[in-house]
Amino acid sequence: MASIHTATESLTGKRIIISGGTTGIGRAIAILLGSYGAHIFTFGRNQEPLDETLTAIREAGGQADGIIADSSKPEDIQRVFQQAEEKLGGLDILINSAALAAGSISEMEDADWRYVIETNLAGYLATTKEALNRMQPQKRGHIVLIGSMSADVREEGSSVYVATKAAIQGFAESLRKEVNKDGIKVSLVEPGAVGSDMQPTTTEEERENEKTGEMLRAEDIAVCVHYILTQPQRCDVVSIQIRPHLQLI
Repeated sequence: MASIHTATESLTGKRIIISGGTTGIGRAIAILLGSYGAHIFTFGRNQEPLDETLTAIREAGGQADGIIADSSKPEDIQRVFQQAEEKLGGLDILINSAALAAGSISEMEDADWRYVIETNLAGYLATTKEALNRMQPQKRGHIVLIGSMSADVREEGSSVYVATKAAIQGFAESLRKEVNKDGIKVSLVEPGAVGSDMQPTTTEEERENEKTGEMLRAEDIAVCVHYILTQPQRCDVVSIQIRPHLQLI
């Protein structure tokens, strides 16, 4: 069998920090990876979804810890990594998923679009920097950035959101060139339309769109991340675009 099927990496015991892991795509990733034996540390802005997610991870068979924190705040990022260090005892994987929806720059107040940038972009950079501080000395690690196909589609009316996701796309490409010599992998996942709390649709509408192939489930992205993380050590999944069957752009 070994001659026809490449060996895959195990997630058992892997120490993983997930930003924005209490809702949507981040939550789905946290639960799935936890079910494969990973130890998850996650954070979000609200206590109720954090508690619910930690319970779901544990019920799926994983170890789970987390705190309330806002990825736009440098002091919160410091606190996340300090507490994660205590709970995990080290770091193997960082998954950046914390993001806010945003519309047109002409329709948003200055404070609102600045907060989106601090969350969607600066938060990714800050958590990545902290992860690298831990991964580079050990000469191994994996950073997964959840981006968006909006980086390429650049739809009208979403200029602020597009700006952040285009920046993440460029950051991922450049970062990989910087750190792969240190044994650190960088992977970018760019989903199309996904049913989540970021969508301006009802849950019922999302379920119907998922049935017709017009929208993905958050769990579909989690399966994609699982694939990335379980590839052999010699393999780098650099970027993936995953879209609903009927999404043509």
